[in-house]
This record gives sequence, structure tokens and C-alpha cells, in this order.
Amino acid sequence: MSDQIATAWNRLEALPQHSLQQLFAADGDRVAALSGRIEWPGEGGETGILFDWSKTHLDGELLAAFEALAQACDFERHRAKLLGGEIVNVTEGRAATHTAMRGVGDEADVEEGEALLARMGMLVEAIHGGAFGEINHLIHIGIGGSALGPALAVDALTRDLALVDVCVVSNIDGVALEAAFAACDPATTMIAVASKTFTTIETMTNAASALKWLAENGVPDPSGRVVALTASPEKAVEWGVDETRVLPFPESVGGRYSLWSSIGFPVALAVGMEDFIAMLAGARAVDEHFRDNDGAANLCLRAAFADQYYARLRGCQTRACFAYDERLGLLPDYLQQLEMESNGKRVKADGSAVDGLTAPITWGGVGTDAQHAVFQLLHQGTHLVPVDFIASIAPGDGLDLAHHAILLTNCFAQGAALMAGGNMAKDGKDLARAFPGDRPSATMLCDDLDAATLGALIAFHEHRTFANAVLMQINPFDQFGVELGKKMAKDIEAGGDEFDPSTQALLARARLS
Repeated sequence: MSDQIATAWNRLEALPQHSLQQLFAADGDRVAALSGRIEWPGEGGETGILFDWSKTHLDGELLAAFEALAQACDFERHRAKLLGGEIVNVTEGRAATHTAMRGVGDEADVEEGEALLARMGMLVEAIHGGAFGEINHLIHIGIGGSALGPALAVDALTRDLALVDVCVVSNIDGVALEAAFAACDPATTMIAVASKTFTTIETMTNAASALKWLAENGVPDPSGRVVALTASPEKAVEWGVDETRVLPFPESVGGRYSLWSSIGFPVALAVGMEDFIAMLAGARAVDEHFRDNDGAANLCLRAAFADQYYARLRGCQTRACFAYDERLGLLPDYLQQLEMESNGKRVKADGSAVDGLTAPITWGGVGTDAQHAVFQLLHQGTHLVPVDFIASIAPGDGLDLAHHAILLTNCFAQGAALMAGGNMAKDGKDLARAFPGDRPSATMLCDDLDAATLGALIAFHEHRTFANAVLMQINPFDQFGVELGKKMAKDIEAGGDEFDPSTQALLARARLS
């Protein structure tokens, strides 16, 4: 750790801690000072998302100290390298060009993204236009980012109507693939195989089984129904996919950042290219905000300041996200991979050991269901858990407005209750009914939840994750932690027997050795 960075952390650690009630009492402008909007053009004018961090323990002193930390960590240079297409994944010698896929980045990378988007658009339009016959279903096969992003977007954006029904399959457990088969008519089904290398064993095993299913159900040319989404197009062609149905994406687009590339094909097929392009536009609005604002005015960086405060200064090992919108039910799962695979590291980018907590464990659920399940711990448990609430002002349903009013009331009330605490006993002395309060939360309040808003929400968390990585001096773009278990599984499959006695006993019991 450099002297400047160490000095910045020492300054942060020396600052006094105030309760949320004290912070609100001391600053009548606190809500305005710690809230901000990111906007973009909508059908009826500007639309966007309000980000309210006033119920966190950030204050002017902390923000100034964190800005000094960001300066010591050379945040602006790292941001410029990311958006300029320079190498930021130092262990693998790669750039990270996911923002270029939506129009912000190095000019050559942006042009490549536009060309790949146009290629995907032509195939989507051809399928919608009947070039492959009647297509009513798509089984999208991937894993990790190749599945989580499409699953989130399809689930969020197709509650009313899907142009093509999409089933996302990631698990190698055959039960998952059989469920997709049961939901689809093979005569009107296409298969999308999403794999950066086109060698991922889970994905390729599922893909082979899907082809077999098509053949066994009378589809005359199963391989003619396959679309490949990959950074290794030559391997897809070698596997048997015609090059006209191979949609490439750059090697510099990582899996958990790949929704904006051809990995978004199932989303475009389900909702249409117009909505997919709107999703890119919402993400681009956040990219531009992230690029053009410095210090605490940068809402993604401000969120990272809060994350670092709770993880490094308050020792919080988890962070919870609760979407008060059924359409965002998969968002906590998506954020788990984005944040924990990116920043769950114990080594800095320079190879030295991390000197503090890195990524907290991300978890969450959907309100109001979660209130009757896990909120007991949040309100009265011994763990301090920072909470993010996400909601939409406009309802996603056509029922009586009472539904949405109750939903939003509960969302806002939970944040208020976490902060205020209290005692529900009549005499105020029953500790079983006491709530300590002073528990932090942030709220992301969307004007509406449409394709552009979803894109903006995801991009916000991408940049928040990157900003956290810079403050922790780690590389968020590699993921070697997922490789060891996969290597050992291959060793078992190859007949290796150099394992611990417990593993050998389990293999024998399952008759795998």
C-alpha cells in the first residue's frame, strides 16, 4: 500500500462515527446532498432513476476523506483506462470493452460493437420474419454471465408479452434441461449456445443433449436451428454451426459484463431489437454519467464509498439488495456474480496480499416476500447489514392501484424503520419488542421499469463494482477462483485418484470411481 493510500485510510479510520439520527438532525439539506438522479430521454420527456444514499452513514467529512482515497488510488486514471480500451485486466493482459458495446469507449471498439450489433439485428429480424419457419421458442444454453444476464433481462421485460418464449438453461443437472424441453415445442424451437470459448463443459454437454432432443422429435436438421454466441467463432463452426448463425463478441468482453454483446441475443429475440437498443441506451446514460462526473458527484463512485465504509470501517461482511418489483426477482442473483466474482479476491492487482475485507457477500430477495422471511435479522439481529432497496414509481401491473401503493409503502417504511428503530411494547421496556435502529439503507427509485431503466440499473452496478475494485486496488476482471474446482472435476472424470479420503469415499459411494 502506498503512503498516500495508507494516509487516506488512516484519515478515514480516525473520523468519528455518528448515528443516522444525529446526521439528519445536524443537516437539514442531507437528503438533497446525498441524493442524485441519472436521466435519459423517454417518451414523455426525461426519465431516470433517483439514487438516495441519505440513510447511510456518509457525511461531508467521510465523503471528503473518501475522495482523497480515490485520488490516492488514481481513480480517474483507472477510469480513463477502462473507457479508453486500455489493458485493465492485468493478469490476463486484456482490456474490458463492455461499455463500447453500448457506445462509450475507444472509437475502434465502439465501431466494432456497432457492427456486431447490426449483425445480431439482422439475424433477429430474419427469425422474426420467418426465415427459419415458425419459431415460438428459444432454449438459451449458457452458464455464469452467459445465462444470468439474459435470464434477468428476459424475466424483467417479457411479463406482458414475448415475441419468442425464452427458456434459459445453465445447470448441468438434467432436470433443468428437461424442464425447458417440456415447455417448448421442438418443431418451433431454436437453440442458442452461449460460450466464450465454446468449450465450457456444462454448456456444451447441455447443447449436445438439446440437439439430440430436436433430432429425436423429428426436426430434420437440428444443427440448422442452432445460433452460437461466442468469442471463438472458429470453434463454433468446427462444432457444426453455420457461420451465418455465429454471432461473435470480442475477447475483451468478460462473461459477467457480456449482456450488451451477442450474449444479449435471447433478449433481443424475446423483446425485439428496438427494446434491446433501448436497454443499451439506458446503460450508455450511466456510462456517460460515470465518465463525466468526479468525486462524490459520481453516483457510482459514491455508492462505492458507502460500500467501503461498511466493509472496511464497520466490518460488514454482507450487503443485501431487495427489489420491490417482481420483475427484478433475479437481480440479486445477477449482482451476486457481478460483485462476488469481480471483487472476491485476496490479491491486489500488483500481486501483493489484500490488507482488509474485499467484496461483501451479496444476497437479497423480493419485497414484500422478504419482509416475512429475512427482515427479522435485519431489524433485530446482531449483524449490521447495509441494505439497498429498488422500486419503480410506475406499477408493472394493471390491477387496482392499491397493490402498488401498498408495495411502495412497505418499501419506504422498511428503510425508515431500519433507521429509526423503536420499541413496540406499551411500556417501552420489553427488549424482545425493541429495535436498535441506526441501520443503513439506500434507495434506487425508478420512474418506470422498462428496457432503458433495466440497462441503467445494471450499468450502475457494473461501475459501482469497478469503483470498489479501484479503491481496493484489485483486478475485477479475472476469476481464477472458479477454475480450481473445475480442474479437479476434470481430474476425477479422467480417472484420477489422488484425492483426500473423504472425497474418495464420496466417489466410491456414488459409484464414480
